[in-house]
Amino acid sequence: MQISDRHGVRPLAPPRRSSRRALALVVAGLLLGSAVLVGIDQPSAVAATTPVEVTVNARAGLATVPDTALGVNHAIWDSQLGTTDTSDLLRAAGVQMMRYPGGSYADIYHWRDHTAPGGYVAPGTDFDTFMAGVRRAGAQPMIIANYGTGTPEEAAEWVRYANVTKGYDARYWTIGNENYGNGHYGSAWEADHHPDKSATYYANLVVAYADAMKAVDPSIKVGAVLTMPANWPDGLTAGEDPGPWNQTVLSIAGQKIDFVDLHWYPGGSAAESLPRTSHITDAVHLLREQITRYAGPNAGRIGISLTEVNVTSQGMTSQPAALFLADAYSGLLANGVFTVHWWNVRNGIGQVSTVAGQTDYGDFGMLSSGTCTSDGSVCEPPLNTPFAAYHGLSMMSRFARTGDQFIRAASDDALVAAHAVRRANGEVAVLLVNRDPDNAREVVIDYAGFAPSGGEPTVHTHTNGATAITTSRSGSATSRTLPPYSLTTLVVESADPGTGRPGAPGQPTAAEVTDRTATISWPAATRGASPIAKYEVYRQYGAVSEQLGETSGTSLTVGNLVPGGRYTVNVLTRDTAGRISWASPPLTFTTGSPATSTCGVRFTLTTDWGNGYVANVDIVNDADTAIDGWTLTWTWPTTWQRVGSGWSANWEQVGATVRVTGTDDNRRIPAEGGTSAGFVGEYSGPNVTPTAFRLNGALCTIL
Repeated sequence: MQISDRHGVRPLAPPRRSSRRALALVVAGLLLGSAVLVGIDQPSAVAATTPVEVTVNARAGLATVPDTALGVNHAIWDSQLGTTDTSDLLRAAGVQMMRYPGGSYADIYHWRDHTAPGGYVAPGTDFDTFMAGVRRAGAQPMIIANYGTGTPEEAAEWVRYANVTKGYDARYWTIGNENYGNGHYGSAWEADHHPDKSATYYANLVVAYADAMKAVDPSIKVGAVLTMPANWPDGLTAGEDPGPWNQTVLSIAGQKIDFVDLHWYPGGSAAESLPRTSHITDAVHLLREQITRYAGPNAGRIGISLTEVNVTSQGMTSQPAALFLADAYSGLLANGVFTVHWWNVRNGIGQVSTVAGQTDYGDFGMLSSGTCTSDGSVCEPPLNTPFAAYHGLSMMSRFARTGDQFIRAASDDALVAAHAVRRANGEVAVLLVNRDPDNAREVVIDYAGFAPSGGEPTVHTHTNGATAITTSRSGSATSRTLPPYSLTTLVVESADPGTGRPGAPGQPTAAEVTDRTATISWPAATRGASPIAKYEVYRQYGAVSEQLGETSGTSLTVGNLVPGGRYTVNVLTRDTAGRISWASPPLTFTTGSPATSTCGVRFTLTTDWGNGYVANVDIVNDADTAIDGWTLTWTWPTTWQRVGSGWSANWEQVGATVRVTGTDDNRRIPAEGGTSAGFVGEYSGPNVTPTAFRLNGALCTIL
């Protein structure tokens, strides 16, 4: 019998909760407390009889699905790691990448003698056995080099053995696992034998690891551990570090790494965790901002991996896991993450409960370990029985295949999530997630930039408690009934064969971005059956495309933009016969503030504790006359941010709009003078800084 903890399964030991697991619950509780206060992440149920409107926009292109997209975690405590049954199951689910040797165990694992002092290593889990299983499944490895108790030399020798001696062609190597959990910020679950536990020390050793490992094989990709924006310890600075963990690591090691590696456990009940997939776009945006700001020249080459994802608290083996997996994988991949990994293949029984009428075994794994509670009162299904998360991953392999391009999809019902991809053969696949555990949802689907054929679509469905995905051809491409707590994928053929269509333009870039304009450029497309007539530039406005302009060249200056606005644009090719291409890869940029103004604002976060912070707001009057009575306004970029309390001003928030007015002491700002105020901010998702401030209606320069 095996009993699970957060990062492992140990034989015949009393159940315990690791410090990492406990911390996750504490942080989740803090976030949930804020969510209740702010009134977010609690979507109201729409009457089940109200049709849900879903929009799928083929002109609004997002990221392309890579061949590393669908990942899982393997661990050296799992005696089934290398079995043929395991490989066959993972291959059948479409797994493309496997991580080894397993979470926090990576920082105590020594590959040469296959030991993990202080932990349990199951027979038949050594590196060669793992690689044999990876190859049988047709996947690629993601290997964690031991940072906590290892050395750069040990990691370099592992690279030599893997790629020179054995010819495994292992491309992806991460330096450590959750190393911010080494006690530097107070909580400690990650092994770290170094005398200095700081982010600075970790970053400098990442440089040493990367140099040593790439000296053996320059073609490998090396990743550094970061933390997900709005997740602990994001925003915290400790010791002598120059800033928070992400800033410090990127500033020192950014030029040496090829990707950053993060984990995400949203926490809470199923009803609380499932909607938090709405945080993904802003979290990835903030992460890319950090990479751009701190990682130095050519930071755009740095990829993003999410190598641990799970719902954490409730529904780990029941339907919430399947819904969350499909929704989260889709959202992350659409935003350009190159691989997403479920934690984990097997783990062991935990706290048993009932979720939406189904037994949930509290097991982080997607395949049953066949374990029982310590008193033997409850046992999991037989070994290798797929849990709901396995079916969620299997659905992902039916929905988003290598080379497909994600396109915008949106729903007008908070309990229904929608994702879509466009395939090289012209098909569009639509993934629909019904998060309502009690009610079916009638859905109508509107397509833009795509004409569905009149034939029946292929339909893949997984319902609450089902032991498999059902597949059929039925119904229409424009309407569907979604069972309660279900995943549904429609694969829709195109009415237009696309013969002779021109190629899509290459990756657009933005230059000369001001508060109102930006110059968009792109590599020319290849012509199809007819000459290229023009290129059309579209802004993604939700799931709707808004044309910003067109040109016969490969560059266009677009105007009438909103200061401080975040824009995602695509370029499409149209030929002289009216045929239109696929969308280009997406480009996201943010406009600035006015170069000159009668006012200026400096917005500074001084202290951050993970779901709140203290901020100072400095206001400068650049006019040649005094201001007698002032009002400063801004709008939060998200729905989960708010002002909690403030000082040196009168503070008010209505909806997402903040209104700050002067007090009797500072209502008058002299010419070329200034004043300051401060507040306590609260957030329960990515804390995106506001980008446009108005003083008495005038748009200010951000200082």
